[in-house]
Amino acid sequence: MENKEKSNCEIKEKQGVKKKVDWSGSLIIASLAGAFGSSFLYGYNLSVVNAPTVYIKRFYNQSWERRYGYVIDEATLTLVWSITVSIFSIGGLVGAIIATPTVKFFGRKRTLLINNVFAVVAALLMALCQLAESFEMLILGRIVMGIDAGVSLSALPMYLSEISPKEIRGSLGQVTAIFICIGVFTGQMLGLPEIFGNESLWPCLFAVIVVPSLVQVGILPFLPESPRYLLLEKHDKHGAEKAFQTFLGKDDVSQEVEEVLAERQAQTNVKLVSVLQLLRNHSVRWQIITVIITMACYQLCGLNAIWYYTNSIFSEAGISHKMIPYVTLGTGAIEVLSAVSSAGLHTFCFLVFAVICLAGAIYLFFVLPETKNRTINEISQAFAKRNKVTLEVQMSQVSSDMKSSEEHEHNFSSTLDNVETKNRIV
Repeated sequence: MENKEKSNCEIKEKQGVKKKVDWSGSLIIASLAGAFGSSFLYGYNLSVVNAPTVYIKRFYNQSWERRYGYVIDEATLTLVWSITVSIFSIGGLVGAIIATPTVKFFGRKRTLLINNVFAVVAALLMALCQLAESFEMLILGRIVMGIDAGVSLSALPMYLSEISPKEIRGSLGQVTAIFICIGVFTGQMLGLPEIFGNESLWPCLFAVIVVPSLVQVGILPFLPESPRYLLLEKHDKHGAEKAFQTFLGKDDVSQEVEEVLAERQAQTNVKLVSVLQLLRNHSVRWQIITVIITMACYQLCGLNAIWYYTNSIFSEAGISHKMIPYVTLGTGAIEVLSAVSSAGLHTFCFLVFAVICLAGAIYLFFVLPETKNRTINEISQAFAKRNKVTLEVQMSQVSSDMKSSEEHEHNFSSTLDNVETKNRIV
């Protein structure tokens, strides 16, 4: 009896030790290389246009005067500059839309690699715009860079979550957010007058974009594809096992493979539905509301205004132009203190953002279930409980909604055919 208890204790100890080492250097390298070439660039491009604002506007003026023979008026200049800044987000929307079919067809890792083409093209367009005397190249480069950001911020979290063990999946996912902040800070630091934030070197700020892309291209090809993609999309069980072994640093990965297969089995009855059908389906109502509120809080918390227009805000507040780059650098280093630093500006509107963030935090605290060490099925069951339905009912309702929608479309098509036939007879 004592020997049996000892053996059980030894097994538990081994399992405890095993859980601690269920990751490898390849996992760390993949997360760092992926984040550096993806989320870092997103953060960098959020802040990089802030420091050289004056010089870029002057370049716009000079290009306009050479082309049309007169100086651009202030209203038009403000409009063109606003387009330059905001079009990055439009590109991000395009990138996010094309990311879904891309990761499904090419895979997660290959999508990240192909996406570097957008980054390199954008870097060349923006870095050479002054030499070509074309401000349109800078605007085009911004939208291309936005596409890169939209794709990378969709593919990278997917890749990292699928290559990491569930025990550290949440922690590894934070790498994306951390590198966004590092990218913002780097853009502000390189924008200092002593580095690239001056009239002659500001195009170099955009040329730097090539560096993270080349680092990612040099590292990711030597790492495996997502094992989940290999198993579910390519049906390559052997390749998936090898990928799990590389990232988890162990030989026995049968449990991980079984978990992925179990999730696939649970999702066999789930069909794709349209956005309208999704909004009408009450069984996923709280999931949809959660996604909308989370993204709304992120977009309306005031970060975009700080990243894009910090120099202008500080200038209007009366801060010396020589000091603005260093104050801006402080906001990048400690984003939490940026709101406090802006107290002397016209920042009463930030109180609205504070209320939005507080409301979002309260909502997420009470509604969003814990995801640590839980599978997708377990999270879905938690939402199904809040929706007051079972997981099986939720899946069957989605399927029935899809079926009724298809029948409605068929009846509608038949009606159109009948009308067309009658018209021909007449």
